[in-house]
Amino acid sequence: MPSYTIGQAARLLGVSPDTARRWADAGRMATHRDEGGRRLIDGKDLAAFSVEVAKAGSGDEDASYTSVRNAFPGIVTAIKLGDVAAQVEIQAGPHRLVSLLTREAVEELGLEVGMEATARVKSTNVHIDRV
Repeated sequence: MPSYTIGQAARLLGVSPDTARRWADAGRMATHRDEGGRRLIDGKDLAAFSVEVAKAGSGDEDASYTSVRNAFPGIVTAIKLGDVAAQVEIQAGPHRLVSLLTREAVEELGLEVGMEATARVKSTNVHIDRV
């Protein structure tokens, strides 16, 4: 299971490293220390915390969230495997993205809850319906 530094966690949560440190100091985000003394967050704990933060709207309100080339780096928060298909959920800062792909693709990528991943969105058509 991957672990993340405070800086990596901050980037995945869409907040500043100082905010992530304050959350860790306050006990909101569970951390442990490695041999070098760095604070680390287990991937599964970070995945759960990212969902909690997104639901509470606790992100940095002044931050501007943009999609550079439609890439959303985040953390895998859920995987539902079927016989052939799979559903992967990624929390990228305040954005929750869900992708449907093959089970084989999930297995080939080695995706697990708590690991870092990037959702890429490509749209060639946009449809607007009038209510």
